[in-house]
Amino acid sequence: MSCQMNLLVTKKAPDFTATAVMPDDTFNDKFSLSSLAGKYVLLFFYPLDFTFVCPSEIIAFDRKIPEFKHRSCEVVGVSVDSHFTHLAWKKTPIERGGIGNIQFPLVADITKEISKSY
Repeated sequence: MSCQMNLLVTKKAPDFTATAVMPDDTFNDKFSLSSLAGKYVLLFFYPLDFTFVCPSEIIAFDRKIPEFKHRSCEVVGVSVDSHFTHLAWKKTPIERGGIGNIQFPLVADITKEISKSY
């Protein structure tokens, strides 16, 4: 297993194009990983919006956005929820189980194709 993992380290991350909820709450139907070429990208996957899974890590990433930007690093979250659900979760206050107005894209991977490619 470790030999195979070593092979992945040198490979280019799989590109994707999908709908994302952007920091200004608009939908970008053509958000792509390749649009961030030349920058570091913290790409993370999480299970679902509005679940009992604690969103504290997502909120913590958001609180550190200025530090990520200072290092030319973009933060992008991906889950299998729709972009409509992502927007509703953003618009729900943290104290009511939402994530608040986070300032990085949330990508909708309804078909699970992005997740499978990773």
